[in-house]
Amino acid sequence: MAQYELLLPKMGESVAEATIIKWVKQPGELIEMDDTVLEIATDKVDSEVPSPIAGRLVKQLFKEDDIVQVGAVIAIIETDADAPVVAEQAVETPAAVSVPEAEPVTANIPGMEQLPADFVSDRFYSPLVKNIALQEGITVEELDTISGTGAEGRLTKDDLLNYIQNGKKTGDVSREEEVKPVAQQSAVAQPLKVQPTQAAASISGGDEIIEMDRMRKLIAEHMVMSKQTSPHVTSFVEADVTNMVLWREKVKRDFEKRENEKITFTPIFVEAVSRAIKDFPMINVSVNGNQIIKKKDINIGMAAALPSGNLIVPVIKNADELNLLGLTKAVNDLASRARASKLKPDETQNGTFTLTNVGSFGNVMGTPIINQPQVAILAVGAIKKKPAVLETEAGDVIAIRHIMFLSLSYDHRVVDGALGGSFVRRVADYLEKWDLNREI
Repeated sequence: MAQYELLLPKMGESVAEATIIKWVKQPGELIEMDDTVLEIATDKVDSEVPSPIAGRLVKQLFKEDDIVQVGAVIAIIETDADAPVVAEQAVETPAAVSVPEAEPVTANIPGMEQLPADFVSDRFYSPLVKNIALQEGITVEELDTISGTGAEGRLTKDDLLNYIQNGKKTGDVSREEEVKPVAQQSAVAQPLKVQPTQAAASISGGDEIIEMDRMRKLIAEHMVMSKQTSPHVTSFVEADVTNMVLWREKVKRDFEKRENEKITFTPIFVEAVSRAIKDFPMINVSVNGNQIIKKKDINIGMAAALPSGNLIVPVIKNADELNLLGLTKAVNDLASRARASKLKPDETQNGTFTLTNVGSFGNVMGTPIINQPQVAILAVGAIKKKPAVLETEAGDVIAIRHIMFLSLSYDHRVVDGALGGSFVRRVADYLEKWDLNREI
């Protein structure tokens, strides 16, 4: 039987590495063609790696949480099909292709630098579990006795917190006594020092401690970086979108029957933004030091909320080249696959402008943070019925109209108020002048 080298596939031009988050198949398990072998994560999106052949998984060359370069061998599959034979040393010596055993994520977890040098065990413990054990005064020997519910009996954070909260570990000892059992294991271990700038967390109290997931950490870093990079300015306009609302009500049922697709307001917004970018191309730029890079393509990112509460921004490439029907299909496809975590990594890359619909949460307006390295982001608010003054040949009248706010946040290093304000006004103009008789 031949042994096939499963490689980490290429996931887009700008994606060079990925983190293994879960092995779906374990050594010894049979694999059918196109079965998912493992789940990976890039800095933008989670994805699955399928097997191109049928066979049996022989060896995993990386562990969960390892960072792997695109093109690296990640697993060995034994198969009857014709496949490249793996050298014996590649199978017997995975260290030749695996990442170092050190866990780089520990450097980012508060308190990990205080762990004693010999806080080790034959059993795997995550950096978070070790840190909680240190704070609660739980020894390695005691950790080894706690049952785990994770993969292969791994002890999870919830397992440890349940152990503590169920009275297995009393919370009436002092901080010094809590740290002592762990510290006694190492002659060079130092007492836990509380940083003066960081309040100590109460793990055994009534507060709930929620570890940020990988995506939330990335979002947090990206948002802070954006604020530190760009001086944000936000301009607002109010738009009367009555014609747009009435048109959609008129066509949506027939459109759904004909195309088996729902038509929402989002593709209409994307179309208006694309047209306005053509009118004001200096909104479609990025900054590189003292250089302004004017983008040729108009790639519109649309912020989408995930079931986990996180956000992801799939990108509609060359949005200006699609008609309204094409935009509708693209929006629906990307949104549904985003919610199902089925996006490809390249589908969140190379956006040149971002649209976010805060109206979907009932908000009338917002001040969004720029999605770097872009220089502007548009927020569209909820559409509300409001009394408005209309100018007619017979004079001014008050009528009930569909009104919404648009807010544009932009990078004041390269976008001045005149450009930013004119751009968002132009988007509103396209929405206000919607043709009631338009066909789609």
